[in-house]
Order: sequence, then C-alpha cells, then structure tokens
Amino acid sequence: QVQLVESGGGSVQAGGSLRVSCAASGLTFNTCMAWFRQTPGLEREGVAAIYTGYGHTYYADSVKGRFTISRGSAKNTVSLQMNDLEPEDTALYYCAADSRGGRCRGWTDPSEYYFWGQGTQVTVSS
Repeated sequence: QVQLVESGGGSVQAGGSLRVSCAASGLTFNTCMAWFRQTPGLEREGVAAIYTGYGHTYYADSVKGRFTISRGSAKNTVSLQMNDLEPEDTALYYCAADSRGGRCRGWTDPSEYYFWGQGTQVTVSS
C-alpha cells in the first residue's frame, strides 16, 4: 500500500525560505512525483515535478528561479526548497505520485496522479 507522508512547511515572512519533503512508502518504481498547492476557492496548481528515475525537473513559471525540487537519498523521496517566498505562495502544499511510472508528461494535471499526501501548510506574511 502506497502512502505519501509530507513534512516541513510552516510560517515565514516574505523573502524567507522553507522546505517541504515527501516520502512515498510502498512505491517501488521510478515515477513522476510532484508538488501541488491549493488555496480556498481556487483549483489545485502544479508547482514542480520530478521524474525520480533521471531526475528531470519541471516548474511552474511562477516559481522558476525561486523553488527547487530534488530527489532524496532514499528511493521516491522528494523535497521542495522554497526561497524568496512571497505572500502569494501561501497555500496548502500537496505531494503527489503517478502510479504508472510516468515521466511527467502533463505534469500539471492533477488527474495524472493517483497517490496524494494529506497536505502541509505554507504561510508567507508580508
């Protein structure tokens, strides 16, 4: 049984940094893993993705140059380092994993992911 467990997040002032991590227990193959975020009343937005096999990364335009997604030393663990945070980055951040070993084609579409974490809150104050 696959379970995604997120850690990290929290509150920071604008310009600060936070890191969120995700460990996918029970996931034994390389696949696309991604971070999404959601604020009340808005659709879930793809932030960044990584194919855990080759390490290819993908980013939303809104976070390019500020966020970095990376693989951990343990299989199918990923982290998102968030620098130069802005109040607009405030959201509930979710980790997601593709169940089919996909290589992140269409990575911004939430329907591409079968496994989801519970979410971790990131709050950026001005």
